[in-house]
Amino acid sequence: MRELTRAEEQVMQILWDIEKGFVKDILAKMSSPKPAYNTVSTIIRILEKKGFVKHKAYGKSHEYFPIVTKDQYRSFSIKNLLTGYFGGSFSKLASFFAKDENLDIKELEKLMNEVKDDVK
Repeated sequence: MRELTRAEEQVMQILWDIEKGFVKDILAKMSSPKPAYNTVSTIIRILEKKGFVKHKAYGKSHEYFPIVTKDQYRSFSIKNLLTGYFGGSFSKLASFFAKDENLDIKELEKLMNEVKDDVK
């Protein structure tokens, strides 16, 4: 799997939300100022080449749908973040966020309990 650009990720977030759609459907979900139709169309074709989406053709129109799930990409992104910035150490990542967010002991304990519950 490859990392997405900001524009590609924006389009994927919309496709994950709507599950399938035409370029006009994706454009309708974008906030202003909206990019040009051709820009979104180009991004979708790049996502297709990268293996993130496929399409179903209806004559000259194409309906796009994701083939990589949001969870799959989230896992990939977090692993890249962990490897690239924290030497693969989850404890360094957790420590960074604890310091950056000024978490107190109660919040850290709550976080640890949530992690324990998720592991079970």
